[in-house]
Amino acid sequence: MPFSYTFDDIVDRPVAVFGAGTLGRRIAMMLASRGGLVRIYSRSAETAADAVRYVEETLPGVLAARGSGAVGTVVPVDDVAAALDDAWLAIESVPERLDVKKAMWSAIDAAAGPDTIFATNSSSYPSRLMADAVGDPARLCNLHFYMPPAANAADIMSDGRTDPEVLATLRRVLPEFDIHPFEAHRESTGFIFNRVWAAIKRESLAVVAEGVAEPSSVDAMFRLNLGAPIGPFQMMDAVGLDVVLDIEEHYAQQNPNLPTGPRELLRTYVEAGRLGMKTGEGFYDHRGTQA
Repeated sequence: MPFSYTFDDIVDRPVAVFGAGTLGRRIAMMLASRGGLVRIYSRSAETAADAVRYVEETLPGVLAARGSGAVGTVVPVDDVAAALDDAWLAIESVPERLDVKKAMWSAIDAAAGPDTIFATNSSSYPSRLMADAVGDPARLCNLHFYMPPAANAADIMSDGRTDPEVLATLRRVLPEFDIHPFEAHRESTGFIFNRVWAAIKRESLAVVAEGVAEPSSVDAMFRLNLGAPIGPFQMMDAVGLDVVLDIEEHYAQQNPNLPTGPRELLRTYVEAGRLGMKTGEGFYDHRGTQA
C-alpha cells in the first residue's frame, strides 16, 4: 500500500530535510540517530555546513544520554533532486512564510519519487494551505517539531485529504528515532501544544510590553513555580524572535482581536537585529553560545 511503511522498510532509505536553520538541523539530527542517511538542503552552503557541524558535535551526546541508537550521516546538498533521491520522507522546514513554503513544495513535488511522504514543519500554517503546490495532496501532512532533542513531542495533522496510511506510518516509525507524534484530529491553527503555548507566550510578552516586569523575572517565576527547565523568553530566544513574530502575525490574521502589544515588542527586537540565540542577542545575551 502506498506510504505504508515499517521501520524495516525505511531503515536503508534517506530522509530529505529542506531548511538548515535552528529546527531543520535538529530534525536532521534526530533522523540520523539510528545510523541512517539524512540529506539537508539549503541554498546557503555556509548554513548547511553549520547544520552538519551541529549534528556531528551534538548527536553523540544525545545518543549517550538516550543509551541507544547509532550515529548516522548528515550531508549538505544544494540540489533539490539530489536531496530527494530514494527518500522515503521529505520534511520542509523553511521560514514561516506561506509563499516561501509553497515555492519550496513546488520544487520538491517536481523532483520527488511517487512514494515519498511529504511533511511540513510549519508551526502555524495547516498543510491544506500548501496542498495546491503538490500534485498529490494525499501524501502531504503537517509534522510539527518543537525543539528536539530536549522536546521530542511532535504534532501530526491531515491536510484534509491525507492518506490515513501517511499518518499511521509516522505514528509507527517516528518513535524509533525518539520522536513521539500526537495527532490533531481536526484542523487546528497552532495544532495541540502550540495553542496552549501561544497563550503563555502572548501573555508573557504583554507583561513585559506593559512594563510590569522584565523578561528575566517572568522566566525565573515560571521556572520556580512550574518546575520548568526554561521560561517563555528563553524559549522564544531559542526559537528565534523573527520566527515568533511571523507566527504571531499569522495568529493575528486569524483573530484580529488579539492584543497588539506583544507583536509590537517583538517587532522592536527583530528590527534591531536581535533575533535570539542565532544572532547572539535577543531578550538575553547569547554571545559565545551556539544556537
